[in-house]
Amino acid sequence: MLTHDAAMEWIARWDKQQEGYLPDREERFTALIDAVEALGRPDPVVIDLGCGPGSLSFRLLERLPKATVISVDADPLLLGLGRAAYPGLTFVSADLRTSGWTGLLGLDRPADAAVSTTALHWIAEPDLRRIYGELATVLRPGGVLLNGDHMDTQDVTPALARLEHAVHDRQTERAFGTNPPEDWRAWWDAIAADPAFAELNEERSTAGAAHSGSESHLLSQHVQALRDAGFTEVGTLWQRGNNRLLCGVRG
Repeated sequence: MLTHDAAMEWIARWDKQQEGYLPDREERFTALIDAVEALGRPDPVVIDLGCGPGSLSFRLLERLPKATVISVDADPLLLGLGRAAYPGLTFVSADLRTSGWTGLLGLDRPADAAVSTTALHWIAEPDLRRIYGELATVLRPGGVLLNGDHMDTQDVTPALARLEHAVHDRQTERAFGTNPPEDWRAWWDAIAADPAFAELNEERSTAGAAHSGSESHLLSQHVQALRDAGFTEVGTLWQRGNNRLLCGVRG
């Protein structure tokens, strides 16, 4: 049985390894939540796409306690961690690449915002287009998508792209020097070795939830997919190097 305390310890370890790739991760979280708050509703409906164990969802609810946050992921193990750690959140098991995933959300009104951090780059561009298209059907007019991720520009501005990577790399070096935190692979190897997760690891293996690579890492891929889905304004709200917070406003 996964206890609350054990889940919290593993999520703290998850957050630390994520910071190894994103030393300003908390700053990006803050900017994203600022944008949700600026929509003007004390009780927004927010969908967290690829929520993992709920790190962003939890921070959203801390800032906006009247919000309805629906946290969506396809990974049984990460969902199990989130459910044990954050009983106040609503977690939904759904593969965003499967048409009809919005029908599992239990929405009783259009959502005000959809958010995501370091998740959608795993998804191939054709699937990404379908996801944004379906998302637009459940967002209210003026609702937003806020996607924080590494998004590159080398297909459009290669010299700037090189400088963006350099800015990010220097920030990482300043934060960690020669002693970076545990990496992604090591975290997963450690949790796979913990007997408390045997059942969830087996479920994860059966579900085929593991992923690798970066299928849609270009900024242009996300911008065009959002415009094609009916988001009339698309732009960057926050950025450091190639780490940015992209916002799309539904028309």
